[in-house]
Amino acid sequence: MKPRFYTAYWCEGMFSDRSSWSLTPNALSSLLEAKKADGVRILDLTESNPTQAGFRYNTKEILAALAQPQSMVYEPNPRGLWKARRAVADYYQEQGKTIDPDALFLTSGTSEAYTMLFKLLANPGDEVLIPQPGYPLLTYLAEIESLHDVYYPLRYHEVKGWSIDLDVFEAVITPKTKAVVLVNPNMPTGSYIKRHELAALNRICTRHNLALIVDEVFSDFSCGETPDRVKTVVNHSETLTFVLNGLSKILGLPQVKLAWIVVSGNPDLRELAQDRLEMITDLYLSVGTPVQHGADLLLRQRQAMQQQMLSRIADNSEFLKGQFAQAANARLLNREGGWYAVVKIEDHLSDEQRVLQLLEQDNTLVHPGYFHEFDQEGFIVVSLLTPADAFCEGVSRIASRFVRS
Repeated sequence: MKPRFYTAYWCEGMFSDRSSWSLTPNALSSLLEAKKADGVRILDLTESNPTQAGFRYNTKEILAALAQPQSMVYEPNPRGLWKARRAVADYYQEQGKTIDPDALFLTSGTSEAYTMLFKLLANPGDEVLIPQPGYPLLTYLAEIESLHDVYYPLRYHEVKGWSIDLDVFEAVITPKTKAVVLVNPNMPTGSYIKRHELAALNRICTRHNLALIVDEVFSDFSCGETPDRVKTVVNHSETLTFVLNGLSKILGLPQVKLAWIVVSGNPDLRELAQDRLEMITDLYLSVGTPVQHGADLLLRQRQAMQQQMLSRIADNSEFLKGQFAQAANARLLNREGGWYAVVKIEDHLSDEQRVLQLLEQDNTLVHPGYFHEFDQEGFIVVSLLTPADAFCEGVSRIASRFVRS
């Protein structure tokens, strides 16, 4: 048998550059695994998997929706079964938005939706604009399609909260830029796009011939109201626009694997995009038949699930706010929706040093700011879906480090 290092060297030229990520565990993951191996109870404030967060599911109804007899017949449709697309259209109708089921394309998840849209809109070596801070998955999805990710910044204002730096946004556009990704509300900042921002994006995207990809997976989880907030961009009438959503967040069922793309915008471009996208989806036909037949029954479960989730999010958010209200050198940043909260900390530690210290000394796990591509040090991110007991204990341990004497 060849030595391991020799095998790795011999195989080095066999794999594509787009899969050449560093697979070496970082210090945080190594410490976490060591703690778990020693049987230490970890207060995990990064828990964002609803199925692991102690919610009550209507198991009987969910499984019945996936076990319908018509699922035994395979009827491939590149856009997805009409019955399922009609169910998604009804979901939007309940929000006052009428969409044509023919403008819908079903996918197995929003990650797949991204990759299909990247295939549709860009050639290898082209660029996609991604928000910063944002969801780290987007960078990997762009790279696996041989695209370059270029960040555009969100800025924080104490009164207005987060907003897009529109001057920098347009400055980073090049002839290779093909699409703009907008997460609404953003993860992890929880900020929605505002009407004046969308109007500006329309002008910029039209000027530079760019498509808009709007990820709305957290749009059902808003808090408070602001008059200029754009809750959804479906039926957008100007820039060629693709809105993404799915059951993973809406129902707290990431394992069910049903998401969708809603196409809107310039009619001529929209028709061309739908024809090409239909060809791409026809090559994969990735969405399972049972979940398509069960889509209408599954979506009927969302009110009961979201009530639980929104209640947990609100309670944890209030506790977090109370704990940091009297904290020195740390403050909770404004959020408008989503599952996450951002705490700004001003001390001498780097983000990595801070999260390692919290895990080592307090057995409390949080996400460092750099995980979400914050452009400066001094941020931690926590999931508001975390079960209340662990959340309250972990937050209390963190806040105790900053309480004024």
